[in-house]
Amino acid sequence: MRADAARNLAVVLRTGARLLAEDPRTSLAAIATAADVDRTTLHRHFATRKALLSAVFQAKLDSSEEVLDAARLTTAPVAVALHRYVEGIIPVSREWPVDTRHMMQQDPAASVRRDQLSARVDAFVQRAVDEGHLRNDIPLPWARAVLDQLVDTGAHRFPEIDAAQAADLVVDIFLNGLGNH
Repeated sequence: MRADAARNLAVVLRTGARLLAEDPRTSLAAIATAADVDRTTLHRHFATRKALLSAVFQAKLDSSEEVLDAARLTTAPVAVALHRYVEGIIPVSREWPVDTRHMMQQDPAASVRRDQLSARVDAFVQRAVDEGHLRNDIPLPWARAVLDQLVDTGAHRFPEIDAAQAADLVVDIFLNGLGNH
């Protein structure tokens, strides 16, 4: 792929992710205009909104998988792995703001992949419980929901905070709570 074509594709994907997160009914024409490419360029890569959305989901999943691999969730100390994960996943969430839960209806293959990546985070949270970093009387889905909400808060409610600072806050709150011990 030529460099300019690759650049156009990247711009279309990121613009599509942003606009589709804001309004899932956004037209391909609106995405092409916002990405500053002509409609034929966009249609050359994506014949339908569903095809573009599928490519956006795959790009987000690719980025998420890289973060999970780099975090070393199964081998690094829990606090270190958690920090790596959060510091990496916040930029992914900001860059690809589409909600991957919508993949369930849109793209079954991507949905399976999302579930596999999610299972890796679930296993990590279980590891944190098993090693005594989290209370064992809290249901695992509850702990996971808290982690996801903290990440979402760092990524989207406070975009002015850089990922490393947000990760510091998320790790401290997730492992230690908000109480004054």
